[in-house]
Amino acid sequence: MDDTRGFLSVVLHAHLPYVKHPECEDSLEERWLFQAMTESYIPLLEVFRNLARDGVPYRIAVSLSPPLLEMFADPLQRERYKRHLLLLAGLGEKEMERNSQDTRLRDLARMYRDRFLDIYRLFTSDFHEDLGRAWGDLASAGNVELITSAGTHGYLPLLLTPRAIGAQVRAGLAAFRRHFHHDPQGFWLPECAYTPEVEPFLKEGHVTYFILETHGILFATPRPRFGFHAPLVTPQGMLAFGRDPDCSKQVWSADEGYPGDGAYREFYRDIGYDLPAEYLGDALPDGARVPTGFKYYRVTDRRSSQKDVYDPEAARRRAREHAGNFLFWRNKEADHWQAALGRKPVMVAPYDAELFGHWWYEGPLFLEEVFRLMAAQKHRVLAIAPSDYATYYPVNQVAEPARSSWGYKGYNEVWLEGSNDWIYRHLHVCQEQMAEAAEKHRDASGLSRRALCQATREILLAQASDWPFIMKAGSVPDYARRRFVSHVGRFRRLVDEVDRGAVDPVFLHEVEERDSIFSGLDLTQCWLEGGAAGVSPETS
Repeated sequence: MDDTRGFLSVVLHAHLPYVKHPECEDSLEERWLFQAMTESYIPLLEVFRNLARDGVPYRIAVSLSPPLLEMFADPLQRERYKRHLLLLAGLGEKEMERNSQDTRLRDLARMYRDRFLDIYRLFTSDFHEDLGRAWGDLASAGNVELITSAGTHGYLPLLLTPRAIGAQVRAGLAAFRRHFHHDPQGFWLPECAYTPEVEPFLKEGHVTYFILETHGILFATPRPRFGFHAPLVTPQGMLAFGRDPDCSKQVWSADEGYPGDGAYREFYRDIGYDLPAEYLGDALPDGARVPTGFKYYRVTDRRSSQKDVYDPEAARRRAREHAGNFLFWRNKEADHWQAALGRKPVMVAPYDAELFGHWWYEGPLFLEEVFRLMAAQKHRVLAIAPSDYATYYPVNQVAEPARSSWGYKGYNEVWLEGSNDWIYRHLHVCQEQMAEAAEKHRDASGLSRRALCQATREILLAQASDWPFIMKAGSVPDYARRRFVSHVGRFRRLVDEVDRGAVDPVFLHEVEERDSIFSGLDLTQCWLEGGAAGVSPETS
């Protein structure tokens, strides 16, 4: 501790919307999960396992959202993922043959073919097809601190009522306990969106800290003495950590961040868009153009469409250089703020996990090199998880954080604007109906209880922040609208059938199979005052 100038707390948030389409053999939306597993989640597991194997000390916090954990555990998704990897390995064989006259492209095709087979081996043999357990093993070893998020990643400030906010928080905590058998110390507020109504439910769940956007700390009342370089103690007694904007800008910024360097792999040039659909065959789900992972070009110049062939070794060298540059500036930042504040600063660096590997192919190597360099510098900057901070500074300033998010302009605009504002009048009515149904039918049993449990899952899925985000982004807005309308429709039908005492068992079974998130948990109780999730009647 004597040589330490400051603390670096890297927090990765891994999240995807809950997607399951048993009616389709291969859906575009399920590919979101498979791509993230292949390019981010498994490579990150591999990096952290390698650090532990080599005896390199490191500490990091990882938020695994409940929908992601549920998809990791789904047998159908696991089988489809294995088939997906083998399909892409087969495409690699075709690509090696197609590029046989171009040594550089042929070698890249072989690299990708070998990588898909390696990921298959890691998934099946090393991780036993259970990525949740693999992350749990890292946490048990003490290197990774696992935290959770809201049940379906609902955007909490716009849910409005304490019961709806509480149901999302309780659902997330219940799912985490089921997968890891203990309470999480930390909570990732979806989209870093803070509203004070969330705190009583976090405290109820024994959460000790959460992460905020920078201005959620800077605009706190009273003004924070140490800015975002120290956490605040909230009125509920939890630690609120603010994002360090310098850490984010260097890694995340489209203009100044490392991923835009010309040596790195170009994300947008993929044979899934460049080659004929007839050639790609089953690599495209239902003929839809999607990334395959076969990307042969580097960023080169972001302002030009002319791209040079990717050089993996040059990219690896650049990732190591950037890791050194990142740590150089963290050392400078720590030295400056320790002198200015009279206290060792904490630099909180929260990122979407998918940045590392999916959007930035060399990202996992960058993280690995950061931790290796930190270990070699003998703790000038010490890597910690947020929960470790109180060990060094048990006394912190009491203040009330400001309402905030890390979205555009810092508040709710991304999730409440012209493309998506229509969803909330429906959502808020359904939330009231859910609260009434939970009270009215609290003693329901049998088929009615199952239907009420499924109605709970449907309203939670309708609340996901992903749907308004996708509508705003315009990526697949029709899918987002369809998902929202479908969940609301199923919810209303199920609640109506419970009220009438006429539950359709065929419809109920079909919906339970399709929207099986939190299967085995009775989250109806989460909507009651002082409620908590129990065992669902279909598994009791």
